Amino acid sequence: MGKKIIIAGGGTGGHIFPAIAIANALKNQDPSVEILFIGAKGKMEMEKVPQSGYQIKGLDIAGFNRSSLIKNISLPFKLIRSFFQVRSIFKNFMPDAAIGVGGYSSFPVLRYAQQKRIPTFLHEANSFAGKTNQMLGRKATRVFVATGGMDKFFPVNKIKVTGNPVRASIVQAAIKRDDALRFFGLDPERKTVLSIGGSLGAKSINEAVEAGLSEFEKNDLQLIWQTGKPFAQRGKEAAKGHRGIWVDEFITRMENAYAAADLIISRAGAMAIAEICVVNKPVILVPYPHAAEDHQTVNARNLVGNNAALMITDKDAAQKLVPTVIALAKDQEMQKKLIENIKPLGLMDADDVVAKEVLSLIV
Repeated sequence: MGKKIIIAGGGTGGHIFPAIAIANALKNQDPSVEILFIGAKGKMEMEKVPQSGYQIKGLDIAGFNRSSLIKNISLPFKLIRSFFQVRSIFKNFMPDAAIGVGGYSSFPVLRYAQQKRIPTFLHEANSFAGKTNQMLGRKATRVFVATGGMDKFFPVNKIKVTGNPVRASIVQAAIKRDDALRFFGLDPERKTVLSIGGSLGAKSINEAVEAGLSEFEKNDLQLIWQTGKPFAQRGKEAAKGHRGIWVDEFITRMENAYAAADLIISRAGAMAIAEICVVNKPVILVPYPHAAEDHQTVNARNLVGNNAALMITDKDAAQKLVPTVIALAKDQEMQKKLIENIKPLGLMDADDVVAKEVLSLIV
């Protein structure tokens, strides 16, 4: 009988897609493995995980709301309820191990597993570990991390450096640039900018791009613009009358977007960076300043310190982002340097390494 493994986490694509990559690697290495996902009700994992062929159970849980403290009144009750839900799920599924990839649902799932002495595995994607992961890491069987130097957050004997799992569709992509541009209805003869603010969008990036649409056009730059859902309608309205712009709330075929792009604008989430390193493209990072422990800025500075990316702060995006993009588009030497320096940072087998280690440690 195959092993049963729970994978918990979600909230954003940066948690969901690596989790699916790990699940796929587990199934490839041992087809008898049974996998159950646990996520937060109302979050995007409840849609994306079933689309990938896996079952998911939802918890009534939410994270701490930093912008409105009054919204946190019900948080303790949701957390308590989620523990009862987790207990019921574990009783029915009887897992041999639990893997946490970050997001609201990771904490109650891994905490309960640790109480029951079920092996737990943690994947920390960022260069700065959050408090919840630090707490869970103390009793974890193994902590998989993206970079070295994480012993200040986790017990050194539990750490394994793996990098971040990247979707197979991106790692294995063999799409020609011209074909990718035609997929978006764009001209293969023109230089193309890809703007991705994460699966939920990025206000500062979107507003800067919106204000700079005429400048892109004047400088003969095409644009693939993922706005996220909140900005989608506004972005589509702004794009009317401009040539060479593809705009939508979400890009389902990211492998095509990366293949089409000559340079990229992105937030500095760990998974976005992992994918950009793999596709090996010049990038301008705009870290989200309100991420826990400001980890996106730490992620971005790791690349900037290796001369592998440019960085614009969120508060400077309105004035500096579009001029920086245009200047980079004209600077072939800078593009070449960024490509050369980012290439060694792309790790393509993190999902296989994680899966192999998990399977070897489950008794």
